[in-house]
Amino acid sequence: MTTGIRDATTTAADQTGDVARTAVAGARETAAGAAETARSRAREQLDRRSTGWGESVSGTAGDVRSVSDELRKQGKEGPAKAADKAAEQAERIGAYLQEKDADALLHDVEDFGRRRPWAVAGIGLLLGIAAARMLKASSSSRYAHGGSPSGAAIETRPAGLGGR
Repeated sequence: MTTGIRDATTTAADQTGDVARTAVAGARETAAGAAETARSRAREQLDRRSTGWGESVSGTAGDVRSVSDELRKQGKEGPAKAADKAAEQAERIGAYLQEKDADALLHDVEDFGRRRPWAVAGIGLLLGIAAARMLKASSSSRYAHGGSPSGAAIETRPAGLGGR
């Protein structure tokens, strides 16, 4: 009798383990599918945006070429050459952004980060400083007008003076 109960318990435990393993495998497949969908959408977004940025940069290059031509008409050859060089660089960058797909762009960024980690750290530092300055500037202008983040007026009377 005890052997029968022990066998039934073992069988039930094995079945429960099988059900749990199947559930875990299903959850992993679902998570992997969701991650792949997210990656795919991110790649599509990067493709679209990089193409748009490339078109914008190429358009700016055309504007810089027009400025260069105008400077030449005015007899200013030195600034015109500088504008031409800037336009050439902008055209190269614009073409690069338009031609490369998301995977190639990400590979190039990763490669740059591996070759020049200090440059990446410096860029991150500069972006952080710029973001901090923008936040500080926007918050000081909000508070200077007597507003608070919630829109209520802020009382700026020093503590202990003229209390109620």
